[in-house]
Amino acid sequence: MKQYLTIAVCLLSFTVFSQNEKIDRLTIQLAYLNADTTKVEVSLMLINELYENNHHSKALLFIDETTKLSETLHYTRGLAESSYYRALIYANRNDYYNAIDSYEKSRDLYQQLKDTLGVARVSNRIGLIELKRGNYKTGLQNSLSAIDIFETLSLKHELSSAYNNLAEAYYKINQIDEAIAFNFKTLEVRKQILDTEGIKTTTINIAELYSVLQEHRRAIHYYEDALGLLDPLEDQKLRGEILPKIGTEYLHFKEYDKASEYLNEGLVYNRKYNNKAGLLDALNAVGNLNIKNNKLSIAEEQLSEAYSIATELNHNPALLENYKLRTSLDSIRGNFQKAFTWQSKYYALKATLNKIEMPVVPKHIEHLDLIANSSDAKKTTDNTKLAVPTKDKPYVLYSSITLALLLMLFLAFTLLKLKAHKEAIKAHQLKLAEAKTKTESILEKTQHLEEVNQVKDKLFSIVSHDLKDSISSIKAFIDLLTEDNISKEEFFELIPELSENANNASSLLFNLLNWSKSQLQSLEPKPEVFNIQEVFHTKIALVEQKIENKRIVLNDESQYDLIYADRSMVEIVIQNLITNAVKFSRTGDVITISNREVDGSCRITIEDTGVGISHGNISKLFAAHKNFTTKGTKNEKGTGLGLSIAKDLVELNNGKIWVESIENVGSKFYVELPKSEFKT
Repeated sequence: MKQYLTIAVCLLSFTVFSQNEKIDRLTIQLAYLNADTTKVEVSLMLINELYENNHHSKALLFIDETTKLSETLHYTRGLAESSYYRALIYANRNDYYNAIDSYEKSRDLYQQLKDTLGVARVSNRIGLIELKRGNYKTGLQNSLSAIDIFETLSLKHELSSAYNNLAEAYYKINQIDEAIAFNFKTLEVRKQILDTEGIKTTTINIAELYSVLQEHRRAIHYYEDALGLLDPLEDQKLRGEILPKIGTEYLHFKEYDKASEYLNEGLVYNRKYNNKAGLLDALNAVGNLNIKNNKLSIAEEQLSEAYSIATELNHNPALLENYKLRTSLDSIRGNFQKAFTWQSKYYALKATLNKIEMPVVPKHIEHLDLIANSSDAKKTTDNTKLAVPTKDKPYVLYSSITLALLLMLFLAFTLLKLKAHKEAIKAHQLKLAEAKTKTESILEKTQHLEEVNQVKDKLFSIVSHDLKDSISSIKAFIDLLTEDNISKEEFFELIPELSENANNASSLLFNLLNWSKSQLQSLEPKPEVFNIQEVFHTKIALVEQKIENKRIVLNDESQYDLIYADRSMVEIVIQNLITNAVKFSRTGDVITISNREVDGSCRITIEDTGVGISHGNISKLFAAHKNFTTKGTKNEKGTGLGLSIAKDLVELNNGKIWVESIENVGSKFYVELPKSEFKT
């Protein structure tokens, strides 16, 4: 045994040594090369090795240097490849915002080079990211357009991966026919490249999709094909997952003997290899079989075990099937009270699953024109020819001279008239200048007062809008009790949440009254030292329910830091930005809140992976006196004043605010405020 361990360690050490040896060799080679395109190519080889061996931080350092050298040499291919590797690393870190930005830069450069394969490779990667993020239309457009190129170039391995990803995407958006079509394309390519494992997986996928379409004979055919592909020694676990699925298909045809054969074998395999997912399917199916064979006691034991596993795995589809079968079991036994309980659970879970939004994607996706035609045709303008007087036509010359004389006379008369008007205008301008001097100071003061009043009006509009949400929530709780829609016991369970909403409303109202009291005479900030992290925590609490309802992931990366500003003003700004992030995030999107020190100031970042902002609308966000607003992802309404007033309040506190956004990718809002002079 000790000898085997020694051999294993040696083999592992040799593998690591071989990898490191190649990286070291490329690093040394790079050091002795002149700063030319050859050095760029060697550097890209080194970056690839570092990326493949998960040395991503080190790879980024070489990417930066390679990019600088490529820019100096005007080497477009070097820039395209380094941007591509940068995007790969960002995608690996799930930083999709920066990954897509780098991919798009890389694709633009490949298009300049007319490198068809490079463009397709990048577009396919963009498609994968968009599909992961739930942007199915954009993802499908990119992936389908990349596949067009892969098919043209007959790139089998790339097609295998791209077809398979598209099949999964179409399944997730419930376009089952498209999913089946792309699985068949995947299967064909994987057979050509002799991808044994891929063939097994794709065959099972096709069988499962036919089952979803309730084409059970076809499902059985492909499940049995998959069984025939399995290795008897290596694929026992996979066999255990397929067997109960085939048994379930035979139940639809009431072929109970055949179903029993597959289901019992599936139970044995899954218990042997402790495969809980396969065991869950087998127990539900064999429980169903025993109900049909009137073996009710055995069925109850099997369904009870299946229920425990489904609850442990949080496997909702299997749990839904379990509720349905237990309803049938207790109805047959005449235990209608229990049957009603299971049926209630079934419909409650089904309603919850039906609420999960299914993305709406058009059936026919337009493909992108990935290779732009850079050779534009030159336009010629030979449509106009000047007529030149000739000796053959003297009347043309005489007419021209006469017309010129008449024009000169008219011009002289006009100049005399203009001189008189000019003198009259000059005298009038002197009078206007005197009047302007007298009224200028009055206009300036009036404009200042109007701006202050507009800011205050907008401010109270926003805060009252937020206050309305909290009060409406409290009223809804009270109405439930008043109308006897819930019992007192249920109401007492809701008291902590009711109390939290009341505290939030009270806090918001206190801040509003306190701030308005200090600002009745002017809109001047009252700076103080406070911890910005406390503000984050307070404002996050106000939107917790909305975050939960939308199933948004909130990453609170804030940290303790003292800033010097008007706390009430800053609270209004932070609340507005967090509320907007929630408003424009979709189900499953991510919001990240953070702060850090930058050049002696506190930089606050509120980032979301929501719908983003179009380039045309970014310029409207902070525009003064323009109530620009759009509805949220759940049709939430807003005042259209938030970011305008936020800009005013930040600038009053000697700070600045700006945004970076890509449509359908997400937005990052930044606020910089002065830090406290005290040590943190």
